[in-house]
Amino acid sequence: MVEFVQGAYILAALLFILALAGLSKHETARRGNQFGMAGMGLALVATLLLVLDYLGTDYIDQGPVVVGLVIILVAGTVGAVIGLRLAKRVEMTGMPELIAMMHSFVGLAAVLVGYNTWIEVADFAGEADGIHNAEVFIGVFIGAVTFTGSIVANLKLSAKMKSAPMTLPGRHLLNLAILVLSAILLVWFMNADGWSGIAPLGIMTVLALVLGFHLVAAIGGGDMPVVVSMLNSYSGWAAAAAGFMLGNDLLIIVGALVGSSGAILSYIMCKAMNRSFVSVIAGGFGSDGGPAEDRDYGEHREIQADDVAALLADASSVVITPGYGMAVAQAQYPVAEMTRKLRAKGVDVRFGIHPVAGRLPGHMNVLLAEAKVPYDIVLEMDEINDDLPDVDVVLVIGANDTVNPAALEEPNSPIAGMPVIEVWKAKDVIVFKRSMATGYAGVQNPLFFKENTQMLFGDAKDKVNEIVAALG
Repeated sequence: MVEFVQGAYILAALLFILALAGLSKHETARRGNQFGMAGMGLALVATLLLVLDYLGTDYIDQGPVVVGLVIILVAGTVGAVIGLRLAKRVEMTGMPELIAMMHSFVGLAAVLVGYNTWIEVADFAGEADGIHNAEVFIGVFIGAVTFTGSIVANLKLSAKMKSAPMTLPGRHLLNLAILVLSAILLVWFMNADGWSGIAPLGIMTVLALVLGFHLVAAIGGGDMPVVVSMLNSYSGWAAAAAGFMLGNDLLIIVGALVGSSGAILSYIMCKAMNRSFVSVIAGGFGSDGGPAEDRDYGEHREIQADDVAALLADASSVVITPGYGMAVAQAQYPVAEMTRKLRAKGVDVRFGIHPVAGRLPGHMNVLLAEAKVPYDIVLEMDEINDDLPDVDVVLVIGANDTVNPAALEEPNSPIAGMPVIEVWKAKDVIVFKRSMATGYAGVQNPLFFKENTQMLFGDAKDKVNEIVAALG
């Protein structure tokens, strides 16, 4: 049975690798999800078979194994019910905070596994096992940081906590002090015998929980997409650490896959924002650059839905740039219908997606795919920017910071240097917004006041529906 389970683990690992490969493209994303679900299902079944196999041996106390099997079945059932309910109830706008909360569960699991495996050894071992203690210490540290960091991310994304960065005096020194003290505690813990290691392990856990809270609390709203992918990476390394503690090869492989892919995604997103990964996790968005200038950009101009429809009907090329506001308004379906009508009239319609549009990597792409927008007209920022000077009309639907010219034109702006979609280069720009309020990063957008920009105020879904009706 052990050989069969190991073979199942290898197959599950291959399925997880295929899942990541499938998720790299729109066209294969659904198949990638299916591979991932199949791999996870196989891993769960194989683990249950392994527990059942232990029940048939005479070398262990079967009582605890039976209790463990019952706990696994009950926990699995409860988790499945909760997962199904959340999948049905949570809308796409709530996915970022849901994923952040899922990461916190992985972190908490790593902490609990670490304590459990250490207690087992502490009960039976008289002398310290330095390597094992190091695995436990690192696993608990990463898990604790992931746990509180993910909770803070969830609170910020769900607007239950201010998105502005929490800038404590000497915050960088505080983080450094915690890391140095944790390293000292690691040396102590590795040389501790039996239950004497509870003191350094407990102190480190508290410090790691504080560090996780402070790291993410000090990161502003503009960097939250990077935070989500960063926490995804942390949760992967926490899972890998738990795999080492449990001696589970599949958990190590899966954790390494998630950890490395999350780190790569974080790097790509930081590059897209012209920011270093260290600057993101060490401080808040623009927190070191000072406040934005209080400038008078002039007056904005307004436009009505009927006039927008007429402008679109006369255009030969249109680019739609969506943001989180489109997700909040659930406007992706009328946007898709408007796209179909314009293309039927011979208008060249394309979408420009910024790498950090929304509050979750790939958020806008998923929304558009959900509304059945053709994949081939959904382009990345680098693919669309060079074409914008030849575009007749750009529709900015719920986007703000990702189309802000201050990033390129104002060196003192908190978002200075961040690559943006240069929509203002088009002939006409229509911005869909509820009000003139600033974006999630709290930075004013001079795009709204440019001569070729007009504002269409109101709920994005309602306004797009009005445009669709006017197009006939």
